[in-house]
Amino acid sequence: MAEFDGLRALVTGGGSGIGLATATLLAARGAAVACLDLNPPGEPFVPVRADVTDEDAVRTAVAEAAERMGGLDILVNNAGIGAAGTIEDNPYEEWSRVLDVNVLGIVRVTRAALPHLRRSANAAIVNTCSIAATAGLPQRALYSASKGAIQSLTLAMAADHVREGIRVNCVNPGTADTPWVQRLLDAAADPAAERAALEGRQPMGRLVSAEEVAAAIAYLASPLAASTTGAAVAVDGGMQGLRLRPAT
Repeated sequence: MAEFDGLRALVTGGGSGIGLATATLLAARGAAVACLDLNPPGEPFVPVRADVTDEDAVRTAVAEAAERMGGLDILVNNAGIGAAGTIEDNPYEEWSRVLDVNVLGIVRVTRAALPHLRRSANAAIVNTCSIAATAGLPQRALYSASKGAIQSLTLAMAADHVREGIRVNCVNPGTADTPWVQRLLDAAADPAAERAALEGRQPMGRLVSAEEVAAAIAYLASPLAASTTGAAVAVDGGMQGLRLRPAT
């Protein structure tokens, strides 16, 4: 019997990167998986199309996913967008947009999913956060603000819903080798040098893979983690906790 046999999962931002890697892993371990995305993948997933900033579309998509899978046990709030710059650089419209997607997107999807999760005997929510929530990164003021909010929101959600049998945790990836990071590299004056700098700031000396983050998400979503709630799991190559001496 596979770990997730009989469980139903909804992954937002499931069309690429960490979301697609997570959906693929959950399905491989026995879950029925719906992917909510602007461009959701097809089989073996249940594709539901929605913009997480559109409450009506979100409610419709979550209801469709739950109906087609016969319920909902796991919610992975992964949809998000990035932003580069100091506190002076991003226009207020961009602040509103990033917070709307990254933070309020979680609010909208979770509100729509909670009635279904309350009927599950193995309910779990996993939010994709970031090393940016716990470490000061240059040129990431807006992005860091959104991810700091997600980590605090995760703790509050865990406290609110623990007595309903719903566990809530988050993962904090370091810089991951995803399409969004690749777009940042492509926009850099020297993409090779920028990639080397990103790899160099992580003690393991490389970017985190989407599959490694997916493995942590799957652990937190699993019934095997039934006593884990309110946790933030770092998948960052040691970036948050390690302080290495310079290489000689």
